Amino acid sequence: MQYTTLGNSELKVSRICMGGMGFGDPKNGQHSWTLGEEASRAIIRQGLEAGINFFDTAIAYQSGTSEQYLGRALRDFARRDEVVVATKFLPRTGQEIESGVSGQQHIRRMLDTSLKNLGMDYVDLYIYHMWDYQTPLYEILEGLNEAVKAGKARYIGISNCFAYQLAKANALAEKEGFAKFVSIQGHYNLIFREEEREMARLCAEDNIAMTPYSALAGGRLAKLPGESSKRLEEDSYAKLKYDATARQDGVIIQRVAELAQKRGVSMTEISLAWLLTKVTAPVVGATKPHHIEGAVKAVELTLTPEEMEYLEEAYVPHALVGVMAQNTPAAAKQAHVWSTGNQKIQA
Repeated sequence: MQYTTLGNSELKVSRICMGGMGFGDPKNGQHSWTLGEEASRAIIRQGLEAGINFFDTAIAYQSGTSEQYLGRALRDFARRDEVVVATKFLPRTGQEIESGVSGQQHIRRMLDTSLKNLGMDYVDLYIYHMWDYQTPLYEILEGLNEAVKAGKARYIGISNCFAYQLAKANALAEKEGFAKFVSIQGHYNLIFREEEREMARLCAEDNIAMTPYSALAGGRLAKLPGESSKRLEEDSYAKLKYDATARQDGVIIQRVAELAQKRGVSMTEISLAWLLTKVTAPVVGATKPHHIEGAVKAVELTLTPEEMEYLEEAYVPHALVGVMAQNTPAAAKQAHVWSTGNQKIQA
């Protein structure tokens, strides 16, 4: 495993971040592949043994049970100061807004609940999961700054935002003397590269770490078209994100398969090796042992400039989909359904 610094922080993280969306009580899960506690513990332990020290979860995942399973496993298998733990908080609910709960109060409640779930005194990275148009940005930033000052979060990150929003937030934080975002968790992979238009440039200039989700496009970049898997067949959210562009994406996926066969490696290794040249640490969801094995091997795989160009040249622009398609004031107001009991945030 290789390690690097997470943006403008002092956190030393593995080049692979283990995503916890597949961990949690299956009764509270959206997916049939959600792992119960014993299976989750086995995957987490395997990741630790492979050198992964960076773990990502969220209060939205399986009603907080993902946080609970991750926290208990890390307490049993690792020392707290040897791992970097990230979790995410949801926007205010409509009920909170109506009752006058401020953004600062909301963040305090969310973080305290996550820390209780995790069984920890602090998280290393606390992530703003979804841009909240119903709450003033100042309240969000002040609430996060209070969390850092209180020692409950070492650093803060953001997810599912546009480059202008991240730039605006960090500019306001700098003006007010608040903690600034050190990382962005966006949607980015070999068949969805829209982050390269503005976000990647902003991050390069300001040394903000990119830790993208959907690194393998819901499994599409790990299997040939037509190969079946439970996730490919049942993941309705991934279908929403990728089915409309399946034909054009299929050209790239076929090239991944071709290079994998040529190099004698898996498609996962090719896809992640490409992504690792672009970002700090992709978030890789793992629910089976081979998921971890492929991700870890990708860190040591170097693609040639010709192979990189071959993988990239077939890309065509994609429309915004999923969570980011809802990231407008009108859409956010119409779809203001986020709560700890509502599992609509997928990544």
